[in-house]
Amino acid sequence: MKNIRNFCIIAHIDHGKSTLADRLLEFTKTITDREKQDQLLDNMDLERERGITIKSHAIQMDYELNGEQYVLNLIDTPGHVDFSYEVSRSIAACEGALLIVDAAQSIQAQTISNLYLALENDLEIIPILNKVDLPSANPEEVTDDIVDLLGCKREEVIPASGKTGFGIPEILQAIIERIPAPSGQLNEPLRALIFDSVYNPFRGVETYFRVINGSIKKGQQIKFIATDKSYFADEVGTLKLKQLPKKEIFAGDVGYLITGIKDAREVKVGDTITDTKNPTTEAIAGFEDVKPMVFAGIYPVDTEDYEELRNSMEKLQLNDASLVFQPESSAALGFGFRCGFLGMLHMEIIQERLEREFNMTVITTVPNVSYHAFTRKKPSEILIVNNPSDLPDPSSLDRVEEPYIKATIITKSDFVGNVMSLCIEKRGIITNQTYLTTERVELSFDMPLAEIVFDFYDRLKTVSKGYASFDYTPIGMRTSKLVRVDILLNSQPVDALSALIHADNAHSIGKRMCEKLKELIPRQQFDIPIQAAIGAKIISRETTKALRKDVTAKCYGGDISRKRKLLEKQKKGKKRMRQVGNVEIPQEAFMAVLKLND
Repeated sequence: MKNIRNFCIIAHIDHGKSTLADRLLEFTKTITDREKQDQLLDNMDLERERGITIKSHAIQMDYELNGEQYVLNLIDTPGHVDFSYEVSRSIAACEGALLIVDAAQSIQAQTISNLYLALENDLEIIPILNKVDLPSANPEEVTDDIVDLLGCKREEVIPASGKTGFGIPEILQAIIERIPAPSGQLNEPLRALIFDSVYNPFRGVETYFRVINGSIKKGQQIKFIATDKSYFADEVGTLKLKQLPKKEIFAGDVGYLITGIKDAREVKVGDTITDTKNPTTEAIAGFEDVKPMVFAGIYPVDTEDYEELRNSMEKLQLNDASLVFQPESSAALGFGFRCGFLGMLHMEIIQERLEREFNMTVITTVPNVSYHAFTRKKPSEILIVNNPSDLPDPSSLDRVEEPYIKATIITKSDFVGNVMSLCIEKRGIITNQTYLTTERVELSFDMPLAEIVFDFYDRLKTVSKGYASFDYTPIGMRTSKLVRVDILLNSQPVDALSALIHADNAHSIGKRMCEKLKELIPRQQFDIPIQAAIGAKIISRETTKALRKDVTAKCYGGDISRKRKLLEKQKKGKKRMRQVGNVEIPQEAFMAVLKLND
C-alpha cells in the first residue's frame, strides 16, 4: 500500500486539465503511440466539441522512481459547477490534488471553490502553473497569486505546459514525494467508496470505487449500504485504458466492479460498499442523494412521438442517474415530461444528447426551480411546487419559500460596479468583497437560484467583457414574496408560459412578456389579445391586430350607410372567428420569454 498514490486534478474550466492528464498518461507509458489522441479521457463527442469534462474518468498509471515501482491512480473530475457533488466524491476518494492554474488567466472562481472542497477533505495540494509557454503568460505574477492563496513557498509551485510536456517529470516526482500513501486496514471488514458509475449496454452498470479498508474479491457477496441491496461481484479489476480483471483488490486501491445491475439508480455516487456476511459498522460520511436544482418540461414536437421520447429518456437515464423525469401534460403542448436537472449546463447537455443520440426533436419549456408552498391549514402543509401551475390559490397560501445560493464572482476591479448592479437587479444581497490582488476582486452574494437560471451567466460575461468567473453553492430555502404570472392568449391561459416571479418585478416582466409575444405570434384573421394576469387581475395587455380585407373597396361615392353595413358585417364575422379560432404559438415564443433582456 505504501507505493500507491491516489490523486485528482482540480481546475477552473479551460485551464488545461484534460491536456495535462494526456501528458501524464504518455510519460508513464500508460498509452501507446497508436492510442494517443487529444483529451483522451473525454470520450463523448460533446465533451470534445465543448472542451469540457461532463463525466469523470479514472485511470491507473505505473511509474518507476529511484528503482521503486509506484501505482498512481488519477481520479478525474468534471469541471463544471453543476456536477459539484460528483467532484466532492471524487475528491473524497483521494489523498492529494493537483491544483492547476492557467498562467495567462490566473485564479478563477471554480479554482477556489474546488480548492475549498479539497482542503475540507484534508488533501495534500500540489500547485501547478500551467501554460507557461504561452506568449500572454504572466508566470511571476500568477505564482505570487498562488502563494498568497495557498500560503505555500514559491519553489513548491511547479511550472508546466500541458501542450509541450514541460514539467511533467517534476509533477510525477511531486505526486510520489508529497502525496501521502493511503492509510487503510487490510484486516478490517470491507469498506469502499463509490465515486462514479457508467452504464455498459452488454454488462450493466460498472461501479467505480476506492477501497478504504479490507479487500474485495471476485465472487464475493457485497452490499450497498444506502440502498441496502446485496449483489455478487461477478468481476472486479483495475482501470487502465481498458479494464484489467483481477482476483482481489486491496485497501488503498481504486477499481471497478460489475454485478449485472441493470438500473443506474441502484448505484448511488457516494454510497459505501461492504461485505454482506461481515459488514462494516460505519458508512463513509458525506453521502447524499443528488437533488435536481432546475426543472423544465420536455415535450415531443409531434405528439405521436411521446412513447419514443419516453424510451429515449429511459435509455439516457441508464447513463445519467441524476436525470429525473415524470410524465405531465400541458394544454398547449400535449403530453410530455417534467424533468429535473442539476443545472443549466446539465439541461443543455440532455437536450443535445436527445437530439444527437436518439434523433428526437423536443420543445423545452421555461426552466424554473423547486419552491416550497406553505398552506394556511392547521397544521400547515408543505407543498413542493416544481411547476408554476401547481401553486395553490393565493387565498389559501401562507408563504412561499425559494432556494437560495451563495454566489462567488471573481472579476477585475474595473468591473465591480457593473457586476454589483447586475446582482442587485437579480435580487442579490452582497455579503463579502475581498481584493485578492490590486486588480482582482472576489465578490460574494446571497441570491435566489431562480434568478440565475435564465440569462445570468451570459449577462455577467457581457458586463465584465468576459473577465468574470462565477461559481455557486446552495444555502437552503428562504421566504419570498412570489406571485404566479399567467399569460392569456385570446382569453385562454397558456400553462407553458406561466412563471413564478417576485411581486416587485411582476408588472415589468408581465409587460415585457406581452410585448415580446406580440412580436412573435403571427397575425390571424381576428384580433388576438395577449394579457398577463396575477390571479384574476390583468396587469398588462397587448393586441396582435387582425389581417384586414378592405371590404369597402367596391363602394365609390353613395351613402355612408352602405359602407357601415359592410363594416358591421365584417365585425360580426371577426367576432365569430375569434370565438372559434385557436392561436398557434411558435417554438421561438417559449424560448423568447427567457431572453427578455435581449
